[in-house]
Amino acid sequence: MITLAIDTAGIDCSAAVYDDSSNKLLSAVSEEIGKGHAERLMAVIDQALDEASVDLHGVGRIAVVVGPGSFTGIRVGVAAARGFALSLGIECVGVTTLETLAAHYLASNPGSPVVVTMDAKREEIYAQAFSPEGVALNEAAALSAADVRELVTSFSAQATGSWSGNVSDKGADRPSSPDRFDIGTVARIGAAKDAGEGRPKPLYLRGPDAKPQTGFALARV
Repeated sequence: MITLAIDTAGIDCSAAVYDDSSNKLLSAVSEEIGKGHAERLMAVIDQALDEASVDLHGVGRIAVVVGPGSFTGIRVGVAAARGFALSLGIECVGVTTLETLAAHYLASNPGSPVVVTMDAKREEIYAQAFSPEGVALNEAAALSAADVRELVTSFSAQATGSWSGNVSDKGADRPSSPDRFDIGTVARIGAAKDAGEGRPKPLYLRGPDAKPQTGFALARV
């Protein structure tokens, strides 16, 4: 089966094509754009399909990164994935940023649990623990630096991600660079997932940073 993977949850706009019958990544395209995913996504997908020499109608499954991450970016990716799946009549599965980071880390650092960390802003950290086999050991959550330290200690785990070396008793410094999610890893996870969980939904661990202003509504006439 051919899986088309999509990621718009962070600073990258990415797509990949993966053939699980041969365990081969046929193509992977990633553009570091920061914002503007809606404008670039279709071109990136077209490029990934062209490089893989795969027609869109040859795709049997869509995998999409559902977060946590950019509130707007996640919505773009999930909406596109659902649209493709509906129009093509194929399966669609969600992959989280945290399980992607965990799988990418464990591929080269096997043998022990890992706690994945991401910048959640507002002096919080998105974190989740995974077994050496990549199985989630707790629910993903937005935590304080102290809570992340406790999570690492409780599972006797290694730590990875943008906050892994920045946790201290006084809080956590800003990460040196944004988290990025390997689209090939997303494709492999998505190809192996159970598609019986229903349509993928955005994984928001809290509300958006931007909120509508109050007190400025105009009176109706």
